[in-house]
Amino acid sequence: MVTKSPNWRPESTFSWSTASRTVVELRDHLLENAGLTGLEVLDPTEIERAVTIFRRDGFVVVKDVVPGEQLAQLQEGVMDAVREIVGVDADRTGNRGSHRYSFGGSSKTRSMMHRPEWQMLLELPFVEQIVSAIFESPDYMLRSGSGDFCLPGAVEYQPLHTDMGDWRSTDETPFSAFKDTRGFLTTRDLPCPYVCLNFLPFDQHVLNGPTRQIPGSQHSRAPIPSLEEEPEWMRLSTVTPAPAGSVQIRDVRAWHGGTPNLSDDVRAIPNLEFYAPWFREPVIPGISRADYEKLSEHGKRVARSCVADSNEELEVGFEVRPFKRRFPRK
Repeated sequence: MVTKSPNWRPESTFSWSTASRTVVELRDHLLENAGLTGLEVLDPTEIERAVTIFRRDGFVVVKDVVPGEQLAQLQEGVMDAVREIVGVDADRTGNRGSHRYSFGGSSKTRSMMHRPEWQMLLELPFVEQIVSAIFESPDYMLRSGSGDFCLPGAVEYQPLHTDMGDWRSTDETPFSAFKDTRGFLTTRDLPCPYVCLNFLPFDQHVLNGPTRQIPGSQHSRAPIPSLEEEPEWMRLSTVTPAPAGSVQIRDVRAWHGGTPNLSDDVRAIPNLEFYAPWFREPVIPGISRADYEKLSEHGKRVARSCVADSNEELEVGFEVRPFKRRFPRK
């Protein structure tokens, strides 16, 4: 039977019996006010509508993408990964803030594509349908499989940010591909170059640390507000409610950030990330040749840049490292 919330809870220093009045008041405030007004959760058949909303808002939510048996597999595999990562971080320091973690950022391969659950996501029919529709071409490329999770006790907001910035020199980062030498265009002015699909193994609600998204921000050149500057309506713009088995499809340029997990459960959102046919940044191998050969022809085609050489053995496992943002806020 598919469960709607994780059946494993990590040991935590957080307890509602000792929670501060501020945290309790925040919980009540979120219950009363959080959630994007008018959020549409589409059916998988509504591809055209999904693309329209995606291009307007910078994100869209589609339900019933991961069916029953595969959803159960995803839930089990994701929670196995959570247990392993938390097991090497006894103090719950996290690598995206306290009690907050990146799957890929914790993996020694910088990816989760060595795990069968992420490989399964790549083969879902809807993934090919929606990514091809967004890019208007089937010739897109897998960048990585990653995602994030937060534990009960992640009581702070993550600052708003984007997952892609403008050009910086290779001395600063290898992950920077677009530069208009005339100085006219930025990545904000382009069609979507890079899309992220966040899958929901469990129900996402206002209390379990859902992502907040700022609609229409993918093309904005305005400075991203800091936590101190962020208006309250942005803090409350969480992508909720969304049922288990859904996928949140994001233009990575859109402003987004994590919110406090004031529930008793882990909130995890594994992802797949894809580059448009006309855009590339360096890719780190994340799937072994043996696992790659098990993929469908479609899976092999889109993952062709993520596979390790046949004589290369991937070093898998987890370690929690401090996080240094690729693209500092301007």
